[in-house]
Amino acid sequence: MRIAAKIVAKNTIECKAIAWTIAWISAILMRMNLFRSMWSRVFSFSRPALIDRYHLRVVTSPVELALAAELPIELRYVLAARPSRQETFRILLERGFGIGVRTVQHTPARVLAAVDRISRETQENTIIPWLENLLRTGELPSFSVEELERAEQKGINLYENANTILAERFEFQKIVLVDLHNRCIGEVEQQLMRDVNADVYPLAVDSIIHRVTFDNAHTRTVVAQAIIKALIVIGPIAHALEHVISGLGKVFAASADDVLSEVAELFALRGSGFTWRQLARRGRILIPVFALATVGAFQVEPLIHAGRVALAGAVFGLSAVALSLTTAIQSIGMYRQAYVRLIADGKLRLEPGQSVTKIAFRQDFTNPARLGLFVGALASPIVAAIFFSTFSQLVSNGWILALLGSTEAVVAGITVLSAPRIERALFRRTVRRAMGCIVGGRR
Repeated sequence: MRIAAKIVAKNTIECKAIAWTIAWISAILMRMNLFRSMWSRVFSFSRPALIDRYHLRVVTSPVELALAAELPIELRYVLAARPSRQETFRILLERGFGIGVRTVQHTPARVLAAVDRISRETQENTIIPWLENLLRTGELPSFSVEELERAEQKGINLYENANTILAERFEFQKIVLVDLHNRCIGEVEQQLMRDVNADVYPLAVDSIIHRVTFDNAHTRTVVAQAIIKALIVIGPIAHALEHVISGLGKVFAASADDVLSEVAELFALRGSGFTWRQLARRGRILIPVFALATVGAFQVEPLIHAGRVALAGAVFGLSAVALSLTTAIQSIGMYRQAYVRLIADGKLRLEPGQSVTKIAFRQDFTNPARLGLFVGALASPIVAAIFFSTFSQLVSNGWILALLGSTEAVVAGITVLSAPRIERALFRRTVRRAMGCIVGGRR
């Protein structure tokens, strides 16, 4: 029995050793794959192709067509623009067709790729206003001979990319005929849909421009978004540090959030096409700003003990966004320089009332996340001051400190989530105004 027990024990130990060895090897392989994935995401800016995604609402019977208040607003507009279409649509529905409104949920990957190539190769990493002019009036961007040749060496045909954007512009928001019985849609019906969408496009073009610019900015900031998500680790670390040494968690929460936000901003600009050399020049200002922010973070605890709680909150909030605010100003300056070069090259003509600074602001804040980060950074000192003075008993909680230090990230997230709804609301308002003008004109 003892011998048997020894054999079992020996086998158990060997099994455990084998299991631990397998576990370690698996862990190493997983870490290697994770490292490769992270390395690839950080230093490679190619994006996988996305499946085109659309939202479709379809009217399938004359009874539904009669319920005007329930129809998609696009259908209501084209019927108001030409009342004779009511009978035409009714006949199509009786023949077994459906009439739908198809709205893109994400800009097709081929369009985003074309926008990105033109932006990087010829437009100093900007997309405003050349993209607006292309989608609104069909005006092609200006390409120099050198740019065309340089792009050709990379296998890029700039005119082909511009024509890709033009060809896809009607696909973002359109009224479609759905063949419910799998029959052929004839030329007459196709021409009807082309005429119908010609009425819709002028109203939808602003929404389309915003969709492309937002998705372009979103694609360029994939790495930045991943870094911002990493801010979630600040909470537990700050909480632990605050319990070790009072005040240390506050310094960590303010400084770590600001550093990660700055790293995210750098990768966002790198994804937009700026070189590391251009970004490195920012360090001359950012390093002293970070030093001052760190000094400010160390003053938070003494201010609390001195009874100046509201001021301590303001200093904490400002320390947490000092780099973010500085970065926002620098980013606008970089885009402003890009537009100055475009004007010098004859690629950009300012309209009356326009200025280079205004366009630079628009370019930098076309991404709702960037706009949200800027607004959140401005609000952070105020929010922290109010919270510190109102809930002073919670200012030693690391989770709360991390949340206050990430005010700009929270506001950015809310802005991103709200942007599609706001855009849809603006489009509906534009259509309602157009319908009001039609009805008023008939009177």
